[in-house]
Amino acid sequence: MEHVVYLALGTNLGDRSANLQAAVAALPRMLNIERISPIYETPPWGLIEQPMFLNLVIEGRTSLDSRELLDGLKNLETELGRVAGPRWGPRKIDLDILFFDDLVIDLPGMTIPHPHLHERVFVLVPLVDIAPGLCHPVLHKTVSEILGLLDATGVKLYE
Repeated sequence: MEHVVYLALGTNLGDRSANLQAAVAALPRMLNIERISPIYETPPWGLIEQPMFLNLVIEGRTSLDSRELLDGLKNLETELGRVAGPRWGPRKIDLDILFFDDLVIDLPGMTIPHPHLHERVFVLVPLVDIAPGLCHPVLHKTVSEILGLLDATGVKLYE
């Protein structure tokens, strides 16, 4: 069985473009990429005293279950050079599951939809580019509607 998934990719250390390219190049081991958003440069969220991020969102299909996908993404982060640091701190690469089909999952170490999705313009702006009508299964609003409630100042298309 194939699952439709949406992933957020972010980076703010080292060669940010190369970090995203390496992650996108490695993802086909876990999923078939169907759509990729443009890349946005965004201010940090949470811990604000750090470099600007590059972010994008991917829509894909996978035969993995949600735990297998999450484990694969965490292994890929390590493979690409991510090291442990402060929560919401700088990182070479960050790979998050935003949505997994229309499932609501709340297990130790895994919450889907992503629990902060509705607060993060750096995720919502690229997500709206590829799936504006996608409905959040908990909030019962489209991602476009959720983005409309937030201030997207500081989020800009990366050249």
